[in-house]
This record gives sequence, C-alpha cells and structure tokens, in this order.
Amino acid sequence: MSSTDTSQSPRSADPDTRLSRSVGGRLLYLFILGDVLGAGVYALVGEMAGEVGGAVWLPLLVALGLALLTAGSYAELVTKYPRAGGAAVFADRAFRSPLVSFLVGFSMLAAGVTSAAGLSLAFAGDYFATFVDAPDRLVAVLFLAAVAALNARGIKESLRANVAMTAIELSGLVLVVVLAAVVLGRGEGEPARVTQFAEGTTPALAVLAGAILAYYSFVGFETSANLAEEVRDVRRTYPRALFGALITAGVVYVAVGLAAVAVVSPETLSGSSGPLLEVVDAEGSVPAWVFSLVALIAVANGALLTMIMASRLAYGMAEQGILPSVLGRVLPGRRTPWVAIVVTTIVAMGLVFTGDVAALAETVVLLLLLVFASTNVAVLVLRRDHVDQPHFRVATVVPVLGVASCVLLLTQQDGVTWLRAGALLAVGVVLYLVMRWTGGVGRDRGRSTEIGTSA
Repeated sequence: MSSTDTSQSPRSADPDTRLSRSVGGRLLYLFILGDVLGAGVYALVGEMAGEVGGAVWLPLLVALGLALLTAGSYAELVTKYPRAGGAAVFADRAFRSPLVSFLVGFSMLAAGVTSAAGLSLAFAGDYFATFVDAPDRLVAVLFLAAVAALNARGIKESLRANVAMTAIELSGLVLVVVLAAVVLGRGEGEPARVTQFAEGTTPALAVLAGAILAYYSFVGFETSANLAEEVRDVRRTYPRALFGALITAGVVYVAVGLAAVAVVSPETLSGSSGPLLEVVDAEGSVPAWVFSLVALIAVANGALLTMIMASRLAYGMAEQGILPSVLGRVLPGRRTPWVAIVVTTIVAMGLVFTGDVAALAETVVLLLLLVFASTNVAVLVLRRDHVDQPHFRVATVVPVLGVASCVLLLTQQDGVTWLRAGALLAVGVVLYLVMRWTGGVGRDRGRSTEIGTSA
C-alpha cells in the first residue's frame, strides 16, 4: 500500500521541541493499540449484530480497511511535518487558510473532548454500578479529574499506565475468545451463525451499516499524531507503530466478532448493553464482576489517551497562534502542557451534562470524518511541498480512496447528528472570530512555516 525511503537513510536528528522526547516505538505502539482497542468493541458488537446478523466479522474487516486508508495519510504527514497539532498543522500548510486550519483543529479538539465525556459516562454506567451505586454524572466528573491528574504528571508516566491498562483490556478480549472456544468445545453454540445475515436485510447494505458502527471502534489512531514532538526518531518509529497497532486491533476484533456470534445469538447480543458479558455468562466459570472490571479499565484507558491527545492538540494550536497562547504554557519539571490539560478537562466535564453515550459517540464520528477528509486531501496538496529529510510516502491512490471513504460514511449520518456537530462547529467559528478580532489568529504563522524547513 505504501513505501518509505527512510529505511536506507542514516538516522536523522529529531526536530527541536520544548516537550520531552521520551516516547519510543513500543510505547507508541501500545499507545495507539490502547486507544483503538478502547471501549468501542465492548459495546458495539451487539449493535453490529443487530444490523448485520451473525456475520459481525465482515463489517469489522471493512472498517479496518477504511481506517488503514486514512492511517496511510497520517503516516506520511506526521513523518513529513513532525509537530504537535496533528490535522491542524496539515490543514494549515495545505490550504493556507487560517479559518480552515482553525476549524479542522477545532473539529479534532471538539471530537476529543466529546469522546472523553462519552467515555466518562460509559465508565460511570452499569459496569461501575456493579461495584458502587453512585450518581453517574458525579462519577464521570471525578473520573475526568483523575485522568487529568495522571496526564499532567507526565507523558511517560501516562503511557506507562497505558501499557498496563492496554494489557488488561487486550487480555479481556482474548478471554472472550478463549471462553467461546471452551463453550464450542463442549458442543454448545452454533458456529454456522458467523456466515448468516439478519433476515430481511440486503447483505451489502447491512455490511455498510455495520461498518459505520465498527468504524468507531477503530478511530483513536489519529490521536497519536499529536505526540509527534514526543516520539524518538519519529520518521522511522511512527509508521511501524501505527500500522502494527491497527492490524493487531483488527485481528483481535475479528476474532471477538466470530467468537461472540458463535456462542451467543445475534438477537441476544443486540439486546444487551454488555454484549461481551453475554459470552462470559454463557461459559459460566468467570465471575461477572471480573469482566466488568476489565471493561472499566478499557474505558479508562481510552479516556486517558483521548485527553492526552486533546491537551497536546490544544498546545499545538496555541503554538501555531490559532488558539490563545496561554494554552502553550508548560509545567516546569514535568514539561507537560498544564493549561491545555486543565481547559480541555473542564470542557469535557461540561459536555458530560449535554447528552448520553450514544449521542456523544455519533457526534465524535462525524467530526472525525470531517478531519480525516481534510487530512487525505492535504496529502495530495502537499506533494508539491518538498522537505529536506526523507519521510514515509503513501501511494497516491490511498488518500484518494480515503477521501471517498469519508464521504461515503458522512452520507450515512442522520440529521440530528449533523445538527449537533454543526452547533459545535458554530462555537468554533465564534471563537475564531474573537481570536481574529483580538489579533490572535496568524500571530505565530512563522513557526508553522519553519515546520517544513526543519522536517
């Protein structure tokens, strides 16, 4: 699908940064894997079964392919312009429009804090109620405060916590597959269901509907672009970690989809808010609270990594001069963007009170599809911009197909979701106009220009 000219080049010096460059290849791989594995698959297997029937694995495979298209564009741009800020940096260089750059970055930022709010509500839901009965909004707010404290402590400490939590959540998914094998070994279950579609559906349309749901389980890889200034030897490390993590997640997801449907009927899965817990119950030897704890850790890990992204994105946009400069302040000693961490956490806490998990998740997907479409177009535009250092280069057809996939998925979103996302973007436009009126937008575009020469 792609190529790179870094493998035969000398190890290039990393660009200068005020952040701590302490993230190696393994930590980055686990960061991406932990963010992608997240909470989505723990809840969405049932939703996909309701759409497609027993062939749950097929939309998961389609969603992986769609995600890899946009991931290819990220691999090229991150290694070409290794700066915090991600999609906002790419849009700034490609379109040379402060408004477009701002809205792309703001969409990513809005998606990040909205996702964290949704994950905090998921954390405070039925799985948490297994242990403690407490008001869900209060639990969500306290949870976000704890995530912020770990985020501010340091990127290395945060990613070490991610290593442990990723191992646990991955073990939980592997456990589902193993328990399903035990059930099938006893002669129970119906393996033939994995090739069956729901009655009364057109298979192609059912797979597309399921793939839209499955796509949410793969988003998260884009957050890694905002760690570009904290990764050692980013031009070599980033593509390997990115594609390796996505493919690993895809293999695990397909295995889980096959296992769940082989053991539990699609009707039962679609009617459960904890579909994978149905598999555990079918086997019978593992206490329900054990798997509930694993699910809580998975949600917590997703929220931590999402808030790391949001704070680094806010920091990067402040460095570009498209958000207030105060967001660029770094905590002495820890070298973490503490103001950005505080502000993004407060916004996420506010969003906790604006909707349920499903509504917030749908808004996240729509906002990210807009960002992904911009990034895929930016790859094509920036092919004219040559940099001194070698970098990863994806085949031209990949970003073209990436744009097409984003448009396809955007056409499947309902009107209510478009209205919700539009309201968030309207807030972004107002903020942009305020920044422009105060002279903030474009204040530091010189640093943006330097990105190309230093890369």
